[in-house]
Amino acid sequence: MTSELSKTFDPSSIEQRWYNHWEDNGLFRPERPDAQPFTIVNPPPNVTGSLHIGHALDNTLQDIVIRYERLRGKDALWVVGIDHAGIATQMVVERQMEEKQDKRTNYSREEFVQKVWDWKAESGGTITGQLRRLGCSMDWSREQFTMDEHFSKAVLKTFVDFYNDGLIYRDKRLVNWDPKLKTAISDLEVETQDIKGQFWHFKYPLADGVTLADGRDYIEVATTRPETMLADMAVAVHPTDERYASVVGKEVVLPITGRRVKIVEDEHADPELGSGAVKITPGHDFNDFEVGKRAGIAAGDMLNMLDSEANVCQTADGLVPDEYLGLHRFKRDGTDGARELVVKQLKELGLLIPHITKTKKGEELELDSEPRTIATPFGDRGGVVIEPWLTDQWYVDAEKLAARPMEAVRNGDIEIIPQSWEKTFFHWMENIQPWCISRQLWWGHRIPAWFGPKVSGDKISYDFSGQIGCETFVGIDEQDVSLQAEKIYSKVGFNQVAVFDSYEDLITSGILAKGHEKTVALWRDEDVLDTWFSSGLWPFATLGWPDENAPLYQKHYPNDLLISGFDILFFWDARMAMQGMKLTDQAPWKRLYLHGLVRAADGSKMSKSKGNVVDPLGLIDQYGADALRFFMAAMESQGRDIKMDDERVKGYRNFATKLWNATRFCQSNGIGGSTTLEAPAATSAVNRWIIGEVAETLAKLDAAMADLRFDAAANIIYHFTWDTFCDWYIELVKGNFDDETKAVAGWVLDQILVMLHPFMPFVTEELWNAQADRANYPLITAKWPEFSASVDADAKAEVEWLIGLTSAVRGAKNELGVPPGQKLEAYCPAPSALAADAIARNSAAIERLARITTIHTSEAPDGAAMQIGAGSDTLIIPLEGLVDIDAEKARLNKALEASAKEAKSLEGRLSNANFVERAKPDAVEKAKADFAHHSAEVERITAALARLG
Repeated sequence: MTSELSKTFDPSSIEQRWYNHWEDNGLFRPERPDAQPFTIVNPPPNVTGSLHIGHALDNTLQDIVIRYERLRGKDALWVVGIDHAGIATQMVVERQMEEKQDKRTNYSREEFVQKVWDWKAESGGTITGQLRRLGCSMDWSREQFTMDEHFSKAVLKTFVDFYNDGLIYRDKRLVNWDPKLKTAISDLEVETQDIKGQFWHFKYPLADGVTLADGRDYIEVATTRPETMLADMAVAVHPTDERYASVVGKEVVLPITGRRVKIVEDEHADPELGSGAVKITPGHDFNDFEVGKRAGIAAGDMLNMLDSEANVCQTADGLVPDEYLGLHRFKRDGTDGARELVVKQLKELGLLIPHITKTKKGEELELDSEPRTIATPFGDRGGVVIEPWLTDQWYVDAEKLAARPMEAVRNGDIEIIPQSWEKTFFHWMENIQPWCISRQLWWGHRIPAWFGPKVSGDKISYDFSGQIGCETFVGIDEQDVSLQAEKIYSKVGFNQVAVFDSYEDLITSGILAKGHEKTVALWRDEDVLDTWFSSGLWPFATLGWPDENAPLYQKHYPNDLLISGFDILFFWDARMAMQGMKLTDQAPWKRLYLHGLVRAADGSKMSKSKGNVVDPLGLIDQYGADALRFFMAAMESQGRDIKMDDERVKGYRNFATKLWNATRFCQSNGIGGSTTLEAPAATSAVNRWIIGEVAETLAKLDAAMADLRFDAAANIIYHFTWDTFCDWYIELVKGNFDDETKAVAGWVLDQILVMLHPFMPFVTEELWNAQADRANYPLITAKWPEFSASVDADAKAEVEWLIGLTSAVRGAKNELGVPPGQKLEAYCPAPSALAADAIARNSAAIERLARITTIHTSEAPDGAAMQIGAGSDTLIIPLEGLVDIDAEKARLNKALEASAKEAKSLEGRLSNANFVERAKPDAVEKAKADFAHHSAEVERITAALARLG
């Protein structure tokens, strides 16, 4: 029994209603204990996040897959959750506090963390509601959070196990330091911007009267960061650079500080660049850090000249002059910084080499520096220039963990799609660096490490200069580390352990002033873990790991598929593979699908600064979630980015409307939902044909989904629905709705709704339930098409002949200006057997669709006529009295001349390498499109003239 549909399709009237129904009735993960599992995990969005267009793409693709597998009867689990997003979340809460003239340091750590939890309860997780609007059929009943108690236990175990296995260690290395947030950040949180800056050239005097072969008593160096010379520790030259061969191993005396540093050989110095000599500041430059290590400088001995806020501090050798101490690295609030003072003093000392340039009049002009555009790293959240900073941090030995994932990709245990990304994967993994996992925040997973005084002989000493020289204890809790500490300190007479939450708490306690007595004090590391460390456990910690007997873990791990953007291949995907294979001895997923970016309509990257960011919720409001989802699927071509196109989204809204109206038409002719999974019995050619078309479409769709070709899958079901079913089948059976046709049409429409459901869940569910009373059999958990019907070759040939005839007649009429409704007669002197049968059995359809009243089997009369093809047959249609032949030829020749001229001009432009290489990409693309259009017009008009004879 059908329920009447409204005349107009309004997505907003059905989407929320159906989503609530699905979620309230547990239909996103129905009880299927014995079914084959299928599992994907959603890349957890930040708790501070809101739905952007990249989320819309990523989650649409995942939902298509999970709905498809659910329809195929699997126990389909889509794990959903949110990441605690350490830096982002702490920033949000601190900003709110600033608005109230409050700040984090007014509170204890515990009090501040509670404020973050309060914020999460009130405002966090906005994106989960937005994902619902997109139609994401996630298992919300098991929504996860990376700070949940069970997840925190998994993080704790991972850290402790990795530490005990020697995979986590503490080291002094350079990190990306954000002086505003005062924490290390990952490469993903660094944005490089091109900034107008300067390039200065200085003289570094050679020590002890040494000179170069050309007589100079100095080495020329150049830098974009002159302030860093306060911590220089070497000058590097290339081993093959003969200009400096005589001074390698000698020293220069650094201006301002007076520090003597060696001249070392290193291939980092480029003989062709500048003077070929490079100043080396290993404590403030990533390349220099490596040069310093190769020169034998230990990380612990590298000089640091900046504090956590990027103000100048005294270096370990005490050589930075007092007037620099406390200065910011850059000019700030109108006050010169260390950079300006260094340049000023070097100029006064006569050690600044000026840059000579010429004015427009040809006059020489002397400048202190050379203007340069400099690629400068900024923190994406702090918004200030990142400082490479030498500091004590926790690291994962990523090189050891990378071996097994690489082997898994090589042997096929992990399939990367598209395969072209394998090269990037291997490049990253083979050149992987130690992974810094500590962050100087309060919000996040606290590092389970405690420090204690160093044992030296039979004594202990509290190291106030840092924690590298302390005893380190890592454990699951205070009791665990206390037991570890007792074993060490009892050997030197200390049999009691006091544990403090921070070094400050230890000092405040006064225990050190008491002479220790028999008690030794431990203090906890105040850092938290990098968010990526905890999210790397997502595929298995969400399923109950480390309890390997957890039912969900046993059934749903490893996951079947991971879908993510290519931009987090290294930051998240590779780390999940590394952690997963170490902790579970299995690859976390069998297939990894990497999609591209959604770009602006002109192909540029979306950014708030450009003002070209697209709000997916606005598109849903305007066109409906189904239209946006279908656009994402149809445009997702493996290995390519997507260009945003509102008109195409609108076009897919029209597609949904087309299906809506086709269903209404079916209802008006007594066609309801099918009562059988098998195709109904059919005798007429058109019904046998459409059943075969369903079978072909299903096979193509399944093949596309198996290969994760979302664009192909979307286009397959689109063209079958719009072209085959709506435009041809319904037209072919109009006026002949007998019981057989009603049964077949209802069955075909049901198959369309099921096959289209993963892409357009809302409109298909609405139509499915409108076609029949199926309250206990909703579309979301219906059965994927499964039937024994196949293609009927005879029926297919007959109907395709009719379609070919109709299309050819309509096209010819359009080309020659004959009114579409004009009825014609045709001649086919020697019809093929197929044509004879088709004409005999379908005369009414031929007249209705092709507007041909009669097809004669005799010779056509003399006179102007057009020829059209249908299959292997040629039909002749007289034109006398229908068209002014001479006028039509004149019109067509004029149009032909114009298009031919334009096509030739465009061909010349496109064959010009200067145009193709230098013109804007949009201009080149437009020229190509225009050339294709005019070339097609030449072919079309030439064919039309040939028809006129």
